[in-house]
Amino acid sequence: MDEFAAIKGNKIKIEIKKRKPNALKGKTLLFVGSSYTVGHTSLGVAFPEYIALRNDCKCVKEAVSGTTLVEHLPDSYITRLRQVPLNSEFDLFLCQLSTNDAWHKQELGVIKDNDYDTNTICGAVQFIVEYSRNILKCPIMFYTSPYYANKRYQDMVKALHKISRKMNFKVIDLYSDKKFNAISKEDYNLYMVDPVHPTKAGYYYWITPPMERGILDFFKKKVT
Repeated sequence: MDEFAAIKGNKIKIEIKKRKPNALKGKTLLFVGSSYTVGHTSLGVAFPEYIALRNDCKCVKEAVSGTTLVEHLPDSYITRLRQVPLNSEFDLFLCQLSTNDAWHKQELGVIKDNDYDTNTICGAVQFIVEYSRNILKCPIMFYTSPYYANKRYQDMVKALHKISRKMNFKVIDLYSDKKFNAISKEDYNLYMVDPVHPTKAGYYYWITPPMERGILDFFKKKVT
């Protein structure tokens, strides 16, 4: 990660501004993801850290670079999720739609009513939703990466929305948000190291605000 320290978006001084007391204060959030959630190109700092600092909440980050939703690859989300202590108490579980499943060309699969195939993307997503609700006793939402040109990931996002409608959970979809993605080339170069990985500036100024809004909206509506 130190190799990214000299990048402009990581060198810029960020003044953390706390938000007024809100529904996140005192909450404990679990984030499960891969390098985008790790902060792989931003010295290990990503939106969970900023959300915690700005809102006086606790963000537990269970993220490992290069990992997938599908279960058959090493350190999958499901493998790590099973290792979360069952006596843990989280107010919300936020799961990243991993770009690695697209990168490794994993099978999208089909949406089912039960007997989920966790070696496919759809099956893994459905299993994770049920595991969170039934085993961890925790409401869940998913979040995507910002837009990048990848047909496989685009198809994953579309499938995620179909599953969300079937299983009734919220998606913070930065990938499909045209207004969010309509930034200048100058800002994009400041905010992103590559098409998938943001800088500190990218996380704080670009990613964190819509993530906060989505999470706050969840608690206001109390949809589980």
